[in-house]
Amino acid sequence: MTLDAKGRLAIPTRYRERLAARCEGQLIATVDKDYCLLIYPYPDWEEIERKLMRLSSMNKKTRRLQRLMVGHATEVDIDGHGRILLSRELREFAGLGRQAVLIGQGNKFELWDEERWNTKRDEWLNDEDETDLPAELESLSL
Repeated sequence: MTLDAKGRLAIPTRYRERLAARCEGQLIATVDKDYCLLIYPYPDWEEIERKLMRLSSMNKKTRRLQRLMVGHATEVDIDGHGRILLSRELREFAGLGRQAVLIGQGNKFELWDEERWNTKRDEWLNDEDETDLPAELESLSL
């Protein structure tokens, strides 16, 4: 996928109809600690935001997560050409250049700079420490 010079990203056609039905093309883009962007349909984001803000702000890690995710949450709408406009701040945070990778993750998308994605993907695939799976994943058969 490519971002144009203005920071617009075309949402793949196969997702546009579902997003139009689910959220009328209203999305929220925010940052992730892995230096990618998370893009949620607006109703799903509202639920995530409520859950995040219910957590105690007395916990240092929770407060950081609230600051990052809620503080950077930006409304983005799908335009008539199926594109979203990402702010310069969000693009810079994720190190997005012209080439990007959009990864579906259930109720959200992750948007990565292509080079960063390839590096992280290879790290994850080469991680030999697979014995530390959470108990709920040990019984999952893929």
